Amino acid sequence: MYFTLSGWLVLVLIGTGLFTYGIGRWIGRLQEERDVKLQELKGQKELPAEERRAARADCKKVCHDRCLRVLLAGLAVLLGILFYVQYYNFTAGNLNRILRRVSLSLPMARVLFPMGISFYTLEAVGYLADVYWERIPAERNPGKMLLFLSFFPQIMEGPIARYQDTADRLWAGAPLTRSNLNEGFLRILIGLFKKMVISDRLSYLVNPMFADYEKYHGSLVALMAVAYTVQLYCEFSGSIDIVIGSGRLFGVILPENFRQPFSAQSAAEFWRRWHMSLGTWFKNYVFYPVTTSGPVKGMNRYLRKRCGKYGKYISNVAVSAASLLPVWIATGVWHGAGWQYLFYGLYYFVILLAGVVLEPLKEKRNTLLGIPENAPWLKVLRILKTWLIIFTGELFFNAGSLRAGLHMFRSLFVDFRLSDLWLHFPGMISVGERVVIVAGCVIVWCLGFLKERGVDLRGRTLGAAVPVRWAVYYVIIFAILVFGAYGTGYQAVDLIYAGF
Repeated sequence: MYFTLSGWLVLVLIGTGLFTYGIGRWIGRLQEERDVKLQELKGQKELPAEERRAARADCKKVCHDRCLRVLLAGLAVLLGILFYVQYYNFTAGNLNRILRRVSLSLPMARVLFPMGISFYTLEAVGYLADVYWERIPAERNPGKMLLFLSFFPQIMEGPIARYQDTADRLWAGAPLTRSNLNEGFLRILIGLFKKMVISDRLSYLVNPMFADYEKYHGSLVALMAVAYTVQLYCEFSGSIDIVIGSGRLFGVILPENFRQPFSAQSAAEFWRRWHMSLGTWFKNYVFYPVTTSGPVKGMNRYLRKRCGKYGKYISNVAVSAASLLPVWIATGVWHGAGWQYLFYGLYYFVILLAGVVLEPLKEKRNTLLGIPENAPWLKVLRILKTWLIIFTGELFFNAGSLRAGLHMFRSLFVDFRLSDLWLHFPGMISVGERVVIVAGCVIVWCLGFLKERGVDLRGRTLGAAVPVRWAVYYVIIFAILVFGAYGTGYQAVDLIYAGF
């Protein structure tokens, strides 16, 4: 399938897999040699204890330094390929604006973009880091490594899996079972409903509006932001449902990527529920390493010691800033080469850091005003505030450029008239399509609402009697066939995240 879509660019994927395997084996051999030497030192009873300890420490240090050099070399190659493919022309174009003053310029490259390179590169980097940290042993079978990186359902949109979580199941090749087929089939149907009935139909509203964004202002720009957010969620979560369902057919359990994100009461909670595998990857391989690094630990101790009674608070803010900044810069640029993506990452960095800074004030406010932390009305306000943050972020995310994003953001406050929604909106999409979109969103929202409260209708359907289960299957199938956005007048809609 990958060869059909990407042609000979499949060689990049194969090369990445073999290279990752080789670097992992190199690190593994260095660690094995260290263990052999440590065992030999342990048996040399004739040496004084202090001398043995020094020799053991030296052996560990030499191994650590060698493994680190090999790891950095491997990461440089993997990330270098990703940079060249995805960011070279963007970087060269921006540098040329500066170099133009001295009559210099960097050549622009004609780059072919291998499908899913951002996803499988992160998986390869995570694997090498885990081998280096000795969380897992280096894989000895190159076929198993290639299978892990190239598992066909997840290569285009994720989720981003850890080697220790999926590689063994993939390689084992579990037999087909009725329960796996039932669960996988239902999950795929739900994903197709989200994508074909809601997301694909919304694309015929959203794409033209963003393409001609200068025509719109006020309430119509707000509509653009909300509609795109819904489209993105239904497309991405629907695709992930299809991916996870496809894996389940073969007995492979892939990590979840969404957990009712629009029930979040803060931006931080939203990102713990949205694109969860990407957030987990950045937490494991960027946030924690930065937080536990020597410089950040030293800064933490220094601020706690020097800043008196506010030392704990100030150090918490400083450490959060130092740890969150690289995470959100990386999150922004991972999504694409453009200033709007960098802005998108920094937007969430500022919001999340502001949450850390203001946390004590919010607690004091609630105490002074006697506001219960779990008051229902307060939860609703938090959710609405989070929606506002999300919609604004997605407006910039889908903008063709940062300038376009800023223009649309300013347009939110220019001539804002709710009447535009019923005076100008009707010509953009038919009444029937609006009814289908709204009905589909209500169904998806109800499923999420119930699941958030512990009612898993999907699980109950799978546990129901055969006639009931198949009745549900047929209802979803006919809903997709009747209301899906395809056929005459429609064009196939590309997967949004397949481009990252």
